[in-house]
Amino acid sequence: MSRIKIKNFGPIKEGFGDEWIEIKKVTLFIGNQGSGKSTAAKLFSTLSWIEKAMVKGQLKQDGLSSYNRFLKHLKYQRIDNYIKNNTEIEYQGRAYSFRFINGTFYAQKAIDNGYILPKIMYVSAERNFLSVVDRPEKLKNLPSTLFTFLDEYDSARNLYSKGIALPIGNVQFEYDALNKIAHISGNDYKLRLSEASSGFQSTVPLFLVTKYLAESLQREDDPSIKTQSVEEQRKLAKEIERIMNDAGLSEEVRQESLRQLSAKYKPACFVNIVEEPEQNLFPSSQQKLLNSLIEYNNKSESNKLIMTTHSPYLINYLTLAVKADMVKSTVEKTDFYNKLNDIVPLHSTIKADELAIYEMDEHEGVIKKLPDYKGLPSDENYLNKGLEESNELFAQLLEIQQAQ
Repeated sequence: MSRIKIKNFGPIKEGFGDEWIEIKKVTLFIGNQGSGKSTAAKLFSTLSWIEKAMVKGQLKQDGLSSYNRFLKHLKYQRIDNYIKNNTEIEYQGRAYSFRFINGTFYAQKAIDNGYILPKIMYVSAERNFLSVVDRPEKLKNLPSTLFTFLDEYDSARNLYSKGIALPIGNVQFEYDALNKIAHISGNDYKLRLSEASSGFQSTVPLFLVTKYLAESLQREDDPSIKTQSVEEQRKLAKEIERIMNDAGLSEEVRQESLRQLSAKYKPACFVNIVEEPEQNLFPSSQQKLLNSLIEYNNKSESNKLIMTTHSPYLINYLTLAVKADMVKSTVEKTDFYNKLNDIVPLHSTIKADELAIYEMDEHEGVIKKLPDYKGLPSDENYLNKGLEESNELFAQLLEIQQAQ
């Protein structure tokens, strides 16, 4: 399990204090605008990518010790200006531990050798922009994260061009690869995605890329699936050639070297970091999309799903997913399994100890972990309090009306 500490970075001040923010199989950051939800998610994405790059030999430990080198990696996520004089960042992964303090970045190899190479994807809230524009690849100056996401989205669109069902609205996605135009179609209509509702424009890129990357780990023999960049392929070919031409290696050592090399370059799990999965969606559609994200997260024990949200519904739906997992272990009869599956799909449940929810405070700059009650997320959270406050204000309006 990876974990992180953040202090005095962007809107985050004391953060979670001396406690670790544990990135579990499903991790949720909630809070108001400017509270640090995306800051925490982007920082984790950056540090986990640095760990991956060091494992693959793309980065050297002594190449990160300078302030400017670390700043360059933060700039990719546009959080380089969040550093302050008293910024403190710590990260513990399976392969490396990092620490940034007093303007210096320290890296140390971890004792735990159970590292699994991840495919890391950051899905920004601006993803619907890629649906509004028919040829987004022709645009210049896209944010780096959006440009990277577009590359995977393009691969997903081509793979699913003949049609694929979306998790919301009983709608099908289709893609005209020749003219590079995406469509959605229902029972009696067909629209360009650029003309569809904002909910579909937000959902389609997220769903397609999630499905594509999660399933690509099981399609490693498919030549149409690219899991490495051109530069990575060149390095891999060079290292394979070196191993094969080394006359001093026994066949047993040569095969083991090739196996280790394959593990070094081939992603074996998917880390899906999603900003506002609920974007522009009706509550029931939020649940269906969430169930889909959890389903693909459950494709591998090592996959992770990290989300930021403003939606109180997502916490409620995550609670259902946890409770469904508890009930699932006690159900024996088929008809009860079917009833349970109608409420929460059985492939979209979450174990209680694999979920963590963190609340961000925009005023104090602190982070709190949402407590649980018998394994279920507590109702006492910022998002539910907002609903309670609106009910209280309505009650006050009734009091004024009755007093007239």
